[in-house]
Formats: sequence, structure tokens, C-alpha cells
Amino acid sequence: MARPLIGITGRRWPVSYLGENVVRAMRDLTFDLHFSDYPRSVALAGGLPIELARDADVDEIVGHLDGLILSGGADLNPELYGHAADPNLGDVEVERDEWELALYRAARSRGIPVLAICRGFQLVNVASGGTLRQHVELDEGAGHPQWNVDGRTATHHAEVVANTVTSKYLESHLEVNSLHHQTVDQLGDGLVVTAYAPDGVIEGFESADGQVLGVQWHPELLTAPDPTFRWLVEAARASLT
Repeated sequence: MARPLIGITGRRWPVSYLGENVVRAMRDLTFDLHFSDYPRSVALAGGLPIELARDADVDEIVGHLDGLILSGGADLNPELYGHAADPNLGDVEVERDEWELALYRAARSRGIPVLAICRGFQLVNVASGGTLRQHVELDEGAGHPQWNVDGRTATHHAEVVANTVTSKYLESHLEVNSLHHQTVDQLGDGLVVTAYAPDGVIEGFESADGQVLGVQWHPELLTAPDPTFRWLVEAARASLT
């Protein structure tokens, strides 16, 4: 049986981010960064991972894919959902925002499944007309921004909503990691909540047609392969038949 081709988004940073050890001749260049846990999880779930760059036509790229992962990363530009910047807003990457929004829309237009993780989860919400709460403190609610804890460590639980596509793959009570300081505020149109944190924060959703699955945690750092990647590969394979 064919192994579906799964595209994975990443970051593009100045080489200077690597510090003073970079030779002067290279400091004004950029590099693409993809955390290896994403492609490893795709491969373990039975897919063929490919790390995407932003140097070609989006529609042409998506035309070759069977599935898409919108990965974690920087805060979204709040202008995308009509809000002024909060003082605690982190660095934004406007070009990445535009690129991933275009990839998501192309994927939806073509009907390929999308797994949206952390930042990707928030991007899908915004793309669907939703908004974000731009900052929560560590001592609020379930304590979401656990940036000083090993990302492979679960820090709170999530309750999965029954009778959803997500509930077919995930247990009803999950222990998840938490590496975000922004949360879903207003839920986007056409999205169905599939998981909540103990403080009521939305931790998961899916599209009404079941072709988009989003989680606020980082499943690529948990069980290998996490069931969310199995869902993506199975959904992508189904689209090949």
C-alpha cells in the first residue's frame, strides 16, 4: 500500500540566531529549521515525511502532498484577527503567517487532511475567523506555558469530547505537555471542540468534515507514534484510494 506524502512546515531564521560562532560571511543568510520529532512521528505512523520550504508556488507544493502538518513556533500576528498587540506578545514571523495560511487554504481547497499542532492549532482557528487570547501566565489555570520543563513531560491533563473523530484515536482522559502562552478565545467557524484543559481552555478541535484535527499540545514529543499522526496518515491514505 502506498505511503502517503506528508508535508511539514517549519521556521526560517537569520543565521545570526546561531550566535557568534557563525563565520562573518554567513551571518546575513537565513536557514530553515525543522524539529526532527515531526518527520520521525510521521515515518513511524507509516507516512513519508517531507520538510517544506517556502520557495515555490504554494498550490503546486500542495498538489504533490497527501497530508499537511502545521507545526509549532512563534506567536501569530494579532493583526490577523483584528487585535492590538498585547505587551506580552512574543516575536511574530509575518512571512511564515502568510505562507502557512496559504498552505492551509490550499490544503482545504484540495481536500487533503491537516494536522495542526500548537501554533498550527492557533493558526487554523484564526484562518477560520476565530481569535486568540494573547497571553496567560504560568500561575493561571492549568499552568500552560511550561517552557522550563522538558517538552516530553506531561504537565496537565485534557478531557477528550466523546463522539468526535478525535475521540476515535485518543483516550478520553489524556496527560499532555504544554508549551504555549496563547489560547483560543473565540472559536473559529466550522470548528468543533474536541478537548479541554482542566481550566476550560480549548485544547483540541476538528473541522466539521473531519479533515482537520488540531491540538494545542505537542504530540510529536509524546508517544511515538502519537495517535494524532496515525490519524493523519490514515486519512491521507484514504484520500489516495
